[in-house]
Amino acid sequence: MNLLHNRICASPKWAEYVRTGLFPAVLGDIDLGDDVLELGPGLGVTTRQLAGRVPRLTALEVDEKYVARLRRELDVEIVHGDATEMPFPDASFTGVACFTMLHHVPAPELQDRLFAEACRVLRPGGVLAGSDGRVNLRFRVIHLGDTLVPVDPATLPARLEAAGFTDVNVNPVPRRVHFTARKPG
Repeated sequence: MNLLHNRICASPKWAEYVRTGLFPAVLGDIDLGDDVLELGPGLGVTTRQLAGRVPRLTALEVDEKYVARLRRELDVEIVHGDATEMPFPDASFTGVACFTMLHHVPAPELQDRLFAEACRVLRPGGVLAGSDGRVNLRFRVIHLGDTLVPVDPATLPARLEAAGFTDVNVNPVPRRVHFTARKPG
């Protein structure tokens, strides 16, 4: 992330939004189960919130500097790895969550691989829940010099179904897209 993006994501204002806006809108009454995987926690703002909601949380982060920081600051399992090639056995988790990180995955094909991997590591009946930003001028400015591959809400349902999910729900809202899907079983 560039300096501006990093500053915004580390701000108390963002943390408050995650707690009072993002999580209620995305998770609502969704039960992620008792063994949850978070993909791409970055600075850990969403991880801190998830840790208070689920009995066991594992976070998978690709950036080594964030992994080191998260391991120092949080009492959850932090794994260094790539969400397009997850280092977990099949059916490891009851829930998978990803918040505002998909646009950092550098190609739609890799995003699709991430969806397939999320389905693979979920137990039958497990839930994927997440959110990502939608393109607008502010979003583009915040990401100058960063990877920015927006997820199109119109194509997301078919992409999640192609990855193996059912009960797909995609909710485009201003500046974001929220989604949930379930692994069959």
